[in-house]
Amino acid sequence: MARMHSRKKGSSGSTRPARLEKPVWIELSPEEVESEVVKLARRGHSKSMIGTIMRDSRGVPLVKVVTGKKVSQILEENDIETTLPEELANLVRKALNVRKHLETNHKDLEARKGLNRTESKIYRLIKYYKKKKLLAPDFKYDVEKIRTLVAR
Repeated sequence: MARMHSRKKGSSGSTRPARLEKPVWIELSPEEVESEVVKLARRGHSKSMIGTIMRDSRGVPLVKVVTGKKVSQILEENDIETTLPEELANLVRKALNVRKHLETNHKDLEARKGLNRTESKIYRLIKYYKKKKLLAPDFKYDVEKIRTLVAR
């Protein structure tokens, strides 16, 4: 399927490991992996970043293969929750950066167009997350209020 704001088809990301059983080279126990995931989440890393760190520096190809639970399930069990879904938070961060750029560069029309596209994606995602009940039904995208929700 084509992308909405470009003529490209897009390509998939990296391929997941083929095997779904625990590899023999992993020396960490499931409890150690869970505690490492919780520690990384408390430091402020997102779910996808936790998976990347576990893969690259700890040698764990998939957290679910080792522990039997997804990263999100581990975080729910330890009462670590985020205010916004990760995809929405990334888009909001992008929109805030473009707004900051437009404060000093008023005549940058391409940036304004990019901001419009980013915010239209945000509105569509908010509608989707409200439908899936991941956001409150009265949630509104207000730039000043959402700036406090998304730190960094």
